[in-house]
Amino acid sequence: MFFGILKGLELGSFVPGQRLVETDLVTEFGVGRNSVREALQRLAAEGIVELPRHRGAMIRRLSLQDTLDVLDVAERMTGLLARTAARGSGDRAHAQTLRAAVQELVSAEKAERSRSDEARGAVVSFSTARRRFYRALLDMGGNQELRRLFPTIHMPIVHAQHRLTSLQQMRLTDYRRIATAVLAGSADEAEAAGAAHVQNVREAILADRQP
Repeated sequence: MFFGILKGLELGSFVPGQRLVETDLVTEFGVGRNSVREALQRLAAEGIVELPRHRGAMIRRLSLQDTLDVLDVAERMTGLLARTAARGSGDRAHAQTLRAAVQELVSAEKAERSRSDEARGAVVSFSTARRRFYRALLDMGGNQELRRLFPTIHMPIVHAQHRLTSLQQMRLTDYRRIATAVLAGSADEAEAAGAAHVQNVREAILADRQP
């Protein structure tokens, strides 16, 4: 259920600010109440869900300042992730995994644009490819602290709350740029590309807020 709610955020079937009713979750995921409560506690611990007293669970909704705070952390962490991954560029297996992840992103983007698949399926495909892309970078770097901390950044909520066309258009370009620098073993360029991706996300969100 934990991953089901995260996937639901990516698909738009769950949205920031939405209340999560235990009985509905039991029915939707086919699990017991104890499993639901354990999943909600885990999601709360990771900042995805809020558990206000006497009001029930709800998916966290970020204020603009909250979003910018998340992006400040994500910018530095993504830059560090890319820099660290560059040191593993000489490992042929890891390099091939990263290339495969980029190709999955390309294929998912094409499916999303062509609408040959149902929209939900395309979103799942791209989200899955994105997770594999970041996992490949984590594996290349071999930094255990990054492996532990990177998934805790609240980017799933940011993506769920800001479904902007401008973000969709630039993300694949950014991921390719990161991968190119990482595979070339250029730590400085990789770090700059990783940070630039999050900067682009920030700019798109702020531009959308303009009157």
